Amino acid sequence: MNDDQLLRYSRHILLDEIGIEGQSRILNSHALVIGAGGLGSPVALYLASAGVGTITLVDHDTVDMTNLQRQIAHTEQRVGWEKTQSAQAAMTAINPQVRIHALTERADVPLLDKLVTQADIVLDCSDNFKTRHAVNAACVKHHKPLVWGAAIRFDGQISVYDPAVANAPCYACVFPPQADFEETRCATMGVLAPLVGIIGTMQAAEALKLLSGAGASLAGRLLMLDGLHMRWTDVQVPRDAHCSVCGHPHPAA
Repeated sequence: MNDDQLLRYSRHILLDEIGIEGQSRILNSHALVIGAGGLGSPVALYLASAGVGTITLVDHDTVDMTNLQRQIAHTEQRVGWEKTQSAQAAMTAINPQVRIHALTERADVPLLDKLVTQADIVLDCSDNFKTRHAVNAACVKHHKPLVWGAAIRFDGQISVYDPAVANAPCYACVFPPQADFEETRCATMGVLAPLVGIIGTMQAAEALKLLSGAGASLAGRLLMLDGLHMRWTDVQVPRDAHCSVCGHPHPAA
């Protein structure tokens, strides 16, 4: 770590739980972020500011005026830009030392199979069940920790799905792919602007803890936020031995 890095990351280094060793691990890590919207914006900005060495950002969409109410990585001047390019500009402005791979593609199974193997940690900031299940399956297959978040209207959820934690569930244990969940989108249901910031910032915090080795993650727990009354609910979620993705003896391949 050079003098500039010692100064830039001094407030992390001052934390006994992180220190120089933990910050060095962050600097040498690679995070894969799926989605550069409401959740992906604070995730991308905080991972960059914290010095995550390599960040791969995947999103197929472009910046729209309706995004600006909550997607803080984008600006009015960048309406029409690819979201990954817009987010990259914001991240580079904060920390030009970070290597950013901006991919304007859909996070489909073949792409995830390639990208997840290269990452140390994956953050799911997508907004639909199909993508979430594809990301989860790739993380289970390649034994990578997954930090997941979701937000709609006044409600938010966050958890960590880590194959390295015994008896901890994967995303499919909690939200089975065969279940009939109602798909909800911000475009039709709305969302309180700071809610995505709260959940996305917590995702970044969980990722940095995992990368640095600080504290304990949310693996095995699901946090749910009622933002209208600002109440948190903490639920223990066990692994499903019969899960179609991570269940023994035939996890997803």
